[in-house]
Amino acid sequence: MSRKPPQDEDDSGKTRLDKWLWAARFFKTRQLAHEAIELGRVLVNGDRVKPSRAVNLGDALLLRLNQLEYRVTVTGVSGQRKSAKEAQLLYSESAESQAAREARQALLRAEHASFPHGDGRPTKRARRDITRFKDSYQ
Repeated sequence: MSRKPPQDEDDSGKTRLDKWLWAARFFKTRQLAHEAIELGRVLVNGDRVKPSRAVNLGDALLLRLNQLEYRVTVTGVSGQRKSAKEAQLLYSESAESQAAREARQALLRAEHASFPHGDGRPTKRARRDITRFKDSYQ
């Protein structure tokens, strides 16, 4: 019985973009990577591409994930998900990208800290006061 090669990789060992993003640990599942590519949140060399596009060494990727932007260059190609340390060897991020992302994270943290949070659900007494207040205006 002959064994067929996986559909994700062709004979030259190329890896699909959605599989590479999953292997590089940008997404938890290939389905999430696929959806992000379809929605245009992943650009390769400045262009929108299909999830089945082959990843090549030197490709410049722009990833927009959770209000953060990653500008990475592909330095390795793998279709297998490995440890986080090994996944970081698949790409390199520019210093400007890291600085911009850290500044954006600091801004988001500051916004979250300054946002007024409620006290939670009203107590039984507070609910009665609210009901009494509403009924007085009807």
